[in-house]
Order: sequence, then structure tokens, then C-alpha cells
Amino acid sequence: MEFFNDVPLVVPRSPPEEVLGKGIDLTITTFRTSNGNSVVLPVVRHARIDYAERPYGNHDYLPILGHEGFREMATELALGKESPAIVEKRAMGVQCLSGTGALGSGADFLAQVCKLDTVYFSNPTWDTHRRIFAKAGFTNIREYTYWDYDQKCINIQQLLVDLKEAPEKSVVVLHACAHSPTGMDPSPDMWRAIADVVKRQKLFTFFDFAYQGLASGDPDTDAWAIRYFVDQGLEMFVAQSFAFNFGLYNDRVGNLIVVMNNPKNIENFPSQKTRVNVSKFSNPPAIGACTVYKILSTPLLKSLWLQDVQDMYMSIKRRRLMLSFLLTGNSKPWYHIDCQTGIFNFLGLTKTQTHHLINEHNVNVFRNGCFNIAALNMKNIDIVAKAIEETVENVN
Repeated sequence: MEFFNDVPLVVPRSPPEEVLGKGIDLTITTFRTSNGNSVVLPVVRHARIDYAERPYGNHDYLPILGHEGFREMATELALGKESPAIVEKRAMGVQCLSGTGALGSGADFLAQVCKLDTVYFSNPTWDTHRRIFAKAGFTNIREYTYWDYDQKCINIQQLLVDLKEAPEKSVVVLHACAHSPTGMDPSPDMWRAIADVVKRQKLFTFFDFAYQGLASGDPDTDAWAIRYFVDQGLEMFVAQSFAFNFGLYNDRVGNLIVVMNNPKNIENFPSQKTRVNVSKFSNPPAIGACTVYKILSTPLLKSLWLQDVQDMYMSIKRRRLMLSFLLTGNSKPWYHIDCQTGIFNFLGLTKTQTHHLINEHNVNVFRNGCFNIAALNMKNIDIVAKAIEETVENVN
């Protein structure tokens, strides 16, 4: 008996393996130096050595909800140490397997415990988000307008219209900063308008917070939207990742933050979250969480990390500006590139143009035309710019 004859092939969202390696791969979703090398932050290396040499550097299981110190430090990093939600003890974090795991853990809780079944994602977003919530049990998966493909900016008017039409108790997934994949973030006034609609329509906010510090160079600035929503009395989940801003990609360090309005309700959350988590991964991994905790809880190490974040941000910004400069000779306007933040660049290419860029120039980007700006370096940026210019000039 053969059980696997009917397993279908899944078409990858990124270029196929036979294409990768033959050209310039801009689908690598990690921060790279200007020379194209991967990065281990010096402060992370120091914390890892310290962890290995200390008596507590053992391999015991963590609690099911994760490293307590990490959960507290991570939650403070997102909400702010003086956040009313923290001071009033109506917020807490649960360690998860990076940002994707936090999204999945939160989706499971909302579907299984809160019995919610409608979720809204931005258009565009990643298919992974839809699959996570569908697998959790959400049956109504919808979109709200985000990107204006003609003007290449946020379509805030239609975004608000779409959210106003959302049924009560719908979950709305918002990107707190460095929107992925467009790199375009709402202004403070836009965030205020979004929060107003969320409050009036009685929607539940689920923030995806994967790039704290890399949108502006300042983790506090990048947390503005989340903190504003908290100040407005909105309950929420926040899926927090430490892959990009700490360089801990393969350690899968994440935190699911819950903010409630009633402190009494927070008492029931750990027991329900434990029940959900134990059927998924039981105990989360320790070393990445211990690394983040060591850095955030040590003033000197935290100051060094903040400088590392600023350096990564500036490196990304320089590469983005360089690409924009190289493309200005083309008749097509590229002003939207300058306005984007984070590690992704959203060119706004058509499907035909994206196919041409990949197959004719061997410049490998995601199928939506998005690519990692941090994968550009002095060896490939001119080639990429010329390939983009040729593509937009000759392909519709």
C-alpha cells in the first residue's frame, strides 16, 4: 500500500531551486552586510559566550509559557516599561517560535478559546498569514485594501472603508512597522483613524511586529502604533519576533503579547494558553530567549544592541537610497522606494515584469515583485538597477 501517490506539488512563492544560485538572489530574508555576508551581532556573540560559561547555561526544559525574564523584557520592549497595561498588570507575554509561531499561537487561541472565525489581512500580504489562520480554524478570511498599485502608496481611504464594513469581532492583522511586503507604514494620523474605526466597529487587533527598530532605527518609535492602541483602551495580541533585530534567525525567538482591559481576565489567560501550547510544541527553546533576556536586562549590553540596530537601519537606508539614485535616470518615477522602510522593497512590478526580471536577468525576487533590500551590495546593486530599468522600459 502506497500512501503518498496523491501528494500534490506546492508551487513555491519564491523562485524555484533551479533558478536560485544562477543569478542574484534577493529572496534571502536575512540582514546581510554591504559585502553580502551574514551577520552575528557582537553583543549577541558576547551574550552567547556568557550563557555557555555560566552555571545556569544548562539544557533543562523551560516552562511551557517560556523564559519568564525574557517574556517580561520582550513585553516591555514592545509596550514600554511605563505602559499602563504593564503597570496595571493587564498585559503579559508568552514565548513562541519566532513571529510566525506567535501568529499561529495567537490564531489558535482566538479560534479555539474565543471562538472567532473572521480575519482581515492587508492586500498585499504573505500567503503564510492566510494559511496560519485557516489552519487555526478561521473560516472567513478576508482582505482590507492597503496598497494603491497605481499611485504606489497606502490607500488609506479605502482601507478605512473596508474596516468599517468588517463584522463585529473580526480580527484585523496590522503590521506595526515596516509593513511587509510594501515597506509603507501609516502616518500617526492614519493610525489614529484606523484605531478609531477598530474601536467603533468592535474589532480585535492582532499586530505583526517583526522588525522593531529596523523601520526607523529606534525601537520606541517603531512601537508607536501599538502603544497608541493600548492608550486608546483597545485589547490586542502582538506577535513579536527577534529574528531580524537580534539576528537570531535560526533560534526562533518570539513572544505573543496579550493586552486586556480587565486585569482579572489576565488571570485565566496562562492556563488556557498552556493548554493550547502544550499540543503544539510543549516547551519552547531556551538559548535564544536567554540571549535576548541577557541583553535587554543588562544596561550596557542593551545600549550596545541599540547601536547595532541603528547601524543595521542606516545600512539598509543607504542601500535603498543608492538603488533609488541609480533608477532615477529611468522615466518611471521611483519616489515610493525612498518612502519605504524595513528590509523589504516593493517595486510595484506587474506579474509579467517580475517573471521577466527573474527569468531574463536572473535577478531572483519574490513573485509579488518584493525583495530584500539588505541583499543588495556593492557587487550587485548596479546590475540589479539596470535589470529593473530594462524590465520596466520594455515589459508591461
